[in-house]
Amino acid sequence: MCDLQVRVIEVRGHCPIYKKGDAFTIAKGYILKTDTGQPICMHSLASIMPYYVALSRGIPPKELDLGNGEKAYVQCLDPYEFTNGGTVIFEIRRETNG
Repeated sequence: MCDLQVRVIEVRGHCPIYKKGDAFTIAKGYILKTDTGQPICMHSLASIMPYYVALSRGIPPKELDLGNGEKAYVQCLDPYEFTNGGTVIFEIRRETNG
């Protein structure tokens, strides 16, 4: 299994947890890691969980209808226009380890 780098590329509305550029890693297919102590929002994980195993095993994002290249894209489930919250768009890419 490859590690996945999950990076915030856009925030629509106001998210109390994430800002553009925040990132975390899913290592070995099941370990959440941050280098900076970045908090992880449980709501955002609901959007990532259906896909992280397949992506970490090398299934191309295109086969999952998550992107056309090497990067996958998902967004959190907060419908910010109705909740005054924030919808976060995540870019997920496989990390090459050497």
